[in-house]
Amino acid sequence: MTPSTIAAFFDFDNTLLAGDGAKIGIRYMWERGEVSWRYLLRVVSANTLFKRNWLSAERMGRILLTFYKGQPLSKFESEADEYYRTYIKPRLAPTPLARLEAHRRAGHVLVLLTGSVRYLMTPVVRDLGFHHLICTDLETDAGGILTGRTVREICVGDVKVRRARELAETVGIDLTHSYAYGDHVSDLPLLESVGHPFVVEPQLALRRHAETRGWPILSFDLSAKSPPSSPMI
Repeated sequence: MTPSTIAAFFDFDNTLLAGDGAKIGIRYMWERGEVSWRYLLRVVSANTLFKRNWLSAERMGRILLTFYKGQPLSKFESEADEYYRTYIKPRLAPTPLARLEAHRRAGHVLVLLTGSVRYLMTPVVRDLGFHHLICTDLETDAGGILTGRTVREICVGDVKVRRARELAETVGIDLTHSYAYGDHVSDLPLLESVGHPFVVEPQLALRRHAETRGWPILSFDLSAKSPPSSPMI
């Protein structure tokens, strides 16, 4: 076993990011007059159901992605770096960032594995030095206009596991010795697929799973207590 065969898979929203990236993005677009009341109300209603696990992560993602239909992808790509620096980077969580650096020092393969879309995650990968990005890709037509659909399935739930296994087979990662970090019960399949699962500020359903199985529970803030204590990498 060499360090290069071990990976650390990080979710983004409410894991590396101390908050929900969709909420931050919608607020940003609302302030710019780019979001309708109808879309906003639909998202708020869906998010209420999602938080109670009455709506799947995949369905929640589909609702969020309806915003993009009919718009040029190039518009969003051109604004992504500035958006990251101004709105996202200041909200990155200290504890997961410290874990990321510990994995880097250990020589592990760093993977950002998220349901978020590629144009938003590309600056994150570049700034934090991830080796691989596995995410949701938006579909465009021949003219570069977004269709509101995705190229492959939205990268949530069981899809995350399949994509992680594809990468593992391609680059020789041993999942049984690898690490994963997530916050939502939809991350459970991925967490169960690795040897070292960690949960970060988990919602209640995932917290119960973690407590039952003795998985480490991390806080966003390095100064906060995180029972049970986190083992060293």
